[in-house]
Amino acid sequence: MPEQTIAEALTLTPGEDGVLSADLHGDFSNGRLNAPPETGFPFGGLIAALCASSMQTGLGIAAPLRSLSVQYMTPARFGQPIHFTPRLLRGGRSASFAQVDVTQKDKEGQDRLTNHASATFGDDVPGPAMTPLAAPPPLEALKAGRDLEGPMAPRFSQHVDYRFETGPHILQPVPGRPVIERCWMKIRDGGPLDAIGLCYLLDALYPPVWTALDKPLGMATVDLRYDILTDPTPEHCPDGWAFFEFRMLDFGSGWTVDEATVWDADGTPLALARQRRKLAPVRPARP
Repeated sequence: MPEQTIAEALTLTPGEDGVLSADLHGDFSNGRLNAPPETGFPFGGLIAALCASSMQTGLGIAAPLRSLSVQYMTPARFGQPIHFTPRLLRGGRSASFAQVDVTQKDKEGQDRLTNHASATFGDDVPGPAMTPLAAPPPLEALKAGRDLEGPMAPRFSQHVDYRFETGPHILQPVPGRPVIERCWMKIRDGGPLDAIGLCYLLDALYPPVWTALDKPLGMATVDLRYDILTDPTPEHCPDGWAFFEFRMLDFGSGWTVDEATVWDADGTPLALARQRRKLAPVRPARP
């Protein structure tokens, strides 16, 4: 059973000089559920959600989040506070621009930069609209779809409900099948979905390339970008559910790039994400 709720994990405590802090608990490791948290690292979607929240709340920005870009430089450690120092680059009538540095104390007590993020905030205005990404999601999967479970499930997935359209296909390659995983997802606290929760969910699945492999490869996110197209609301996302498609775009030369699209129950596109991951070096077998 989880020892920390997602609400607790997303809580930011104000400190001196505008710095906010959060506690990183092992419940939010990207390591396997049946292994110690330290076999993985803090879940990137949680870091992204905390970055967005620290800029919005720490700087008092009232406009909704429109885009977020996060760089993952070095993994933070569990059981220690992580600190967010946001700054406003420019606040305007139509858009505001902000950045945040994320640090944690190293073993010598020095601040170590773990992440950097930038974001754009802005209100919508009436005008012409085109939505070529609109697509009705498979509502029947909400009742009949499988959840994510088993030894490969990551620890952070304890806080998410999943309903897969046809999967999960993790480590079950089929020649010629598109490298895609599609599922309904919601945060398991029963609350409405908001932009911060969407930041969490847009990274809350294994790398889609794992559906084309028969064994997992080590990899770590280095860049993650979100674009919020439509603000999630209880009307858009009944009971917090939204439908996600995760798609591999490229794999090779030590990298993989994938994207995600999310829709509400009526087929309105809510957000896009793109992620670049660095593959762990493959060391030759010992003689």
